Amino acid sequence: MINANPPWLEPLPDAELMRATDKWAIEERGIPGLELMERAGEGLARVTAHTVPDGPIAIVCGKGNNGGDGLVAARYLRRAGRDVDVLCVWDPGEFTGDAAAQLRTLPGSPPQPYAAERLDGATAIVDALLGTGSSGAPRDPAAAVIADILAARGRVIAADVPSGVDASTGEVAGAAVRAAVTATFHRAKPGLWIAPGKEHAGRVEVLDIGIPRDGAPGEATAGLIRPDVLEEVPRRGSHSTKFSSGVVLLIGGARGLAGAPAMAALAAMRAGAGYVQVAAPKALEPSLALKLLEAMVVSLPEHDGALGPDSVDAALAAVERADAVVLGPGLGRKDGTQAAVGELVARIDVPLVIDADGLNALIGRLDVLHQRSWPTVLTPHAGELARLLEVDSAEIERARLDHVRAAAERTRAVVVLKGDDTLVAAPSGHVAVSSGGAPALATAGTGDVLAGVTGAMLAKGLQAGHAACAAVHVHVLAGRLAAAPHGPDGVIASDVIAALPAALSR
Repeated sequence: MINANPPWLEPLPDAELMRATDKWAIEERGIPGLELMERAGEGLARVTAHTVPDGPIAIVCGKGNNGGDGLVAARYLRRAGRDVDVLCVWDPGEFTGDAAAQLRTLPGSPPQPYAAERLDGATAIVDALLGTGSSGAPRDPAAAVIADILAARGRVIAADVPSGVDASTGEVAGAAVRAAVTATFHRAKPGLWIAPGKEHAGRVEVLDIGIPRDGAPGEATAGLIRPDVLEEVPRRGSHSTKFSSGVVLLIGGARGLAGAPAMAALAAMRAGAGYVQVAAPKALEPSLALKLLEAMVVSLPEHDGALGPDSVDAALAAVERADAVVLGPGLGRKDGTQAAVGELVARIDVPLVIDADGLNALIGRLDVLHQRSWPTVLTPHAGELARLLEVDSAEIERARLDHVRAAAERTRAVVVLKGDDTLVAAPSGHVAVSSGGAPALATAGTGDVLAGVTGAMLAKGLQAGHAACAAVHVHVLAGRLAAAPHGPDGVIASDVIAALPAALSR
């Protein structure tokens, strides 16, 4: 499960845990804070020099340890012969502790009072203004400085986290720096991988500053999905059968919406399910039979081309052979269909993925999920989650981490909030984050693909959190592979399905 700290999750400590880790390293492991700052600043200088190999550099320093990291970087860059301006937003006399000690070792000209025009002509701007301890909307003078950095032409390198981004959540409450690269210390922070903060972080480089990885206090409740999430996915062997490879049942479809269940079924097959059935309204049987040569189509009683209460018993009969069910693709939103979904959710007695119109049928009745004793995975995009939680979709996008956690707790299900930073939340509050980077997935039908892949992973016997994370990761890989020949713009969902076997082999 996600909350067991599996090896395929890279911990993403929030600001509070990072403070505790720093304190532990200094007080319990005897590593001087000055030494940690030295390593952070040296790494920051290295990343800056690599990102912008020549030209003048402006380092914008706050008055805390983030500013101290900037002072160390300035020292290393000056010693390497770079032209470096150190700009202090507050009086340098306000530096204390380790940062004050670093100020005394700065070679060359002393720090200058910050002025916007001093950013003119800088090819690189180092943002060492606020750091991980900051949250909420920045106030002046920081807010004004961030606006100046946004308007400047130099490439921005952020120290630990872009100023204005909440390191713990990715929320951006006001002005926030947009970095080309973020050099983050010890481990990446959640806000660097969760939107909207992810959009401000640029390329994330994690710098080892000498804090031991083992024995640190506390446990990160968020983690980045690593490629080895696929290592434990069962594979077919010489003794495998179509049934031991996983039996998936897709329940979906309505007149004019046959494509969604077909794509979900194809995705489940390409993700390794050995036997796939599609239970759909009787009117769809001819078209589904043509699209799905390797799947069995189960015709369900219908009303006006859609499922209704009369479809439930026949659908449940099909469930008896299934290891996992995917409910929702292409169902439509007729009243009878929504009533049928509520009954099916309560009575399906195998692991269940609910997607698309299956989710819409749960609006205002999430308590039906509490009747389930088997694992459940919900796969909403922001709009669908907003409807489930009865909030505005913009509110979901503003605070994605908070809302996906709230949804998982409220539904007692694993919730997959789709996006470039797809978040997989368990009811415990633990969250796995996808590294994303597959813009080709921004096309119709790829949500159905993800639902099908998730169903296949559940049918193989993976626990719900692991199954969802494995599905998310292979979905991203397939999106990248599909885009590789010609770029993302021409990719369609069928291309992603075709790429799934190669993605799984990675």
